[in-house]
Amino acid sequence: MTPQQYVQDKAAQSGSSFYYAFLFLPPPRRAAITAFYAFCREVDDVVDEMQDPSVAGAKLQWWRQEVAAAYAGQPSHPALRALMVCAADFGIEAAHLNAVIDGCQVDLEQTRFLDFPGLANYCHLVAGVVGEVAASIFGRSQAQTTLYAHKLGLAMQLTNIIRDVGDDARRGRIYLPMSELQRFDVKASEILRREAPWGYSERFEALMRFQAERAHAVYDEAMALLPAADRGPQKPGLMMANIYRTLLREIEAQGFQVLHQRTSLTPLRKLWIAARTHVRGR
Repeated sequence: MTPQQYVQDKAAQSGSSFYYAFLFLPPPRRAAITAFYAFCREVDDVVDEMQDPSVAGAKLQWWRQEVAAAYAGQPSHPALRALMVCAADFGIEAAHLNAVIDGCQVDLEQTRFLDFPGLANYCHLVAGVVGEVAASIFGRSQAQTTLYAHKLGLAMQLTNIIRDVGDDARRGRIYLPMSELQRFDVKASEILRREAPWGYSERFEALMRFQAERAHAVYDEAMALLPAADRGPQKPGLMMANIYRTLLREIEAQGFQVLHQRTSLTPLRKLWIAARTHVRGR
């Protein structure tokens, strides 16, 4: 199996919304974003599949060494072998990859966030930097497009957090800021139990509605930042935004039943949203 085949399989198997946006890119850009996405998945899997924190920490350190080796011209992992072919063409730097690893290190060491600024810093590492790299691969001519990409990355990560409250609680994690739990009188223990009547309540729904309203506001801020000159090249990002925002609205319509289930869109629906965005350009 070639490195290119490896990253293609990694992206396709993930079932991610990102994959459907990649399909509309010309081959060189599609190859670059697929390789970058595969790298992100590999690093993220270290934490998601963690059994022993010390082993996971050692794996993240290995990835740091692998990034250094790759930028010294000696990549060994197929994801980085595929990525190094196109990294220079799209301005993908070692600092970008190390920021993604730093975000996963936070996941490894921290299961709570005191306030929203702390959560936003984490989102910058795991989503904002990813958005910046993706925007460069898609094609941009305006510096402001980078600001748009960071803001859109934050909006999509906030959507992930809302969707995954139950899954994260199962692993003992709560990404909702503790200060906001206190504001809405929701106890961490209620979320960790993940069942009625302990989890679902008017207080919990009010907390989640606040989270959703903030996410929608960030989507709106991102769209306002996207320069008209880059709207065409950035269509894949708009596809992802529309898929994620549709997911967010679906969760809202279900009354934020996120503790015992993980809401998702079907592959066909994601593809339809991506195709519609491609045609409409928004």
